[in-house]
Amino acid sequence: MPVDRILVKKGSLLEHVPKGWRSIALDERGQQLTSAAFAKRVQDFERRGVPGVAFLIGDADGLRPEEKAAADLSLALSRLTLPHQLCFVMIAEQLYRADSINRGGKYHRD
Repeated sequence: MPVDRILVKKGSLLEHVPKGWRSIALDERGQQLTSAAFAKRVQDFERRGVPGVAFLIGDADGLRPEEKAAADLSLALSRLTLPHQLCFVMIAEQLYRADSINRGGKYHRD
């Protein structure tokens, strides 16, 4: 599963989400999912033909209120406040894990 990282210095992150893609705001107040539930979401996106998913990761001050409001889903990686630089690595790993779960691989163990 290809992963790309786009750093946005000015303006809204939403301007960089391609048309038709789903957006997921990463926020400590968002919904917490298990890895299996996250894998199901990824699988649902694939089944519906969603061309891509953009994970919105804020800067040190977090996401703007309008970015959170416009997102299709608000997801918490943890209730702890995490460095925004770490979020990219955590999402990449969870996407790898989701792919393994959805393919019936042995990487993930319950």
